[in-house]
Amino acid sequence: MLKISLLLIFTLTASCQAQNECLSRDYGNGGTVCVCNSDHCDTIPAPERLEPPQYLVYTSNKAGLRFQKDVGTFEQPSENAENEIVVNSEQQYQTILGWGGAFTDSTGINIGSLEESVQEKLLRSYFSEDGIEYSLCRVPIGGTDFSTHGYTYDDGDEDLDLKNFALVEEDYQYKIPYIQKASNLTNNNLRLFASAWNAPKWMKTNGEYTGWGFIKPEMYQTWADYFVKFLDSYQEEGISFWGITTGNEPNTYLVPGNLIPTVGWNASEQGEWIANNLGPAIRNSVYSDIKIVALDDQRMFLPGFVDTALENGTTSEYVDGIGVHFYSDFIIPPSMLDTTHEHFPDKFILNTEACITIPMFTVPVDLGSWERGEFYSDDIIEDLQHWVNGWVDWNMVLDPSGGPTFIDNLVDSPIIVNTTAGEFYKQPMYYHLGHFSKFVPRESVRIDSVSNLNKNIEVVAFQRPDNGTTVVILNKNESAVPISLVDESRGTAQLELSEKSITTILYW
Repeated sequence: MLKISLLLIFTLTASCQAQNECLSRDYGNGGTVCVCNSDHCDTIPAPERLEPPQYLVYTSNKAGLRFQKDVGTFEQPSENAENEIVVNSEQQYQTILGWGGAFTDSTGINIGSLEESVQEKLLRSYFSEDGIEYSLCRVPIGGTDFSTHGYTYDDGDEDLDLKNFALVEEDYQYKIPYIQKASNLTNNNLRLFASAWNAPKWMKTNGEYTGWGFIKPEMYQTWADYFVKFLDSYQEEGISFWGITTGNEPNTYLVPGNLIPTVGWNASEQGEWIANNLGPAIRNSVYSDIKIVALDDQRMFLPGFVDTALENGTTSEYVDGIGVHFYSDFIIPPSMLDTTHEHFPDKFILNTEACITIPMFTVPVDLGSWERGEFYSDDIIEDLQHWVNGWVDWNMVLDPSGGPTFIDNLVDSPIIVNTTAGEFYKQPMYYHLGHFSKFVPRESVRIDSVSNLNKNIEVVAFQRPDNGTTVVILNKNESAVPISLVDESRGTAQLELSEKSITTILYW
């Protein structure tokens, strides 16, 4: 009987361990996905604190490892150490606000296409302690290009008093239920910020959702009141917001033939609207503590747009932070972030949107692409090394085509849902994001990290609020690289970074 009991315990333990591992699948695109279905989904438990001189190491790589956990021990420093990364917690920089993605209509549509048990696994993958622990997410105010049609909350005839303002089916079906579930998974520790893509046509100079259209000056206050109405409506559903942006990509109107719903602004007019309308509307409401985030557009508009918009001291007093998108980062140097920080040291800088899209790559969705995950981490580390306080992805969930989107603006996502098979796929992008979101909690502070390695090794380090230290290292080399991680308060950690990998080291 004892032998049978021991065998049963061993079998159950092995089964539980297997349940936590990645079910890998290779689609031939230079990497693998992890498959989740009603029977299986990989998890990553919250790290347990180790006493010095031990440290934790988590590795994901192109070969298929996903958050492989190992334990090491700091040693005495070596005089002949090569490939050094030196961490110095005495030199501190910006504080982290959080990590996450966006609750778009498309995200909700794709989550809802799965059976309930698989939906639960998907949301846990993003928000629970055995997932990657997202903490800061974006919510569209009305429709976006990742909706099934264009809409706002007050379509129809002119309505200056917003008497006809109302949430729509998309909010009740695709956004609110999943926001509530996600918040519960974080023990109500999820912060949200809202962004508007479009205004009702009757507010705009061109009478259209897209194109060369601006808010009519006589509608400035109505447009500000529209934001407050949105906050009121979601508050009635038990959902509150940490922040609100001045509007998604106000410079999109400059792109010929653009079909993305947009409200155009030039910098001086947006500054005037913030100073005279949005700022007072928010600060004089019950949402007076909400963070107001300006720009919400590409790095290429730094620092000029913000300099002009905030040159009025009143405008600057209302604005708490600056939102940036990542789509031009590969051609615009990060020094623009440094300059913006120098001009506005009291404002946080937050990456508010990112995704892999054409023409960055040749196809919208490339299941298993390690290169795309590496592209994310490369940008995240660069941002963090230049004063960015957090990084928020775009759609959290899309279908295999990269949609739905009513303007065929197909893109990639860290999780892809295959409704026909009743499963979803965690892409390398998901794990690259998780190496930050899982181990660098809100209120962590970036600390100094210096490397003498080649440019294909990138590193960033943080002091956590629990006095732990997190070091994230991206190895873009096609070969393994031995390194010495030096922290004078601990010693030296001798590690080997596997080829094409991302590694997180955590110690207290």
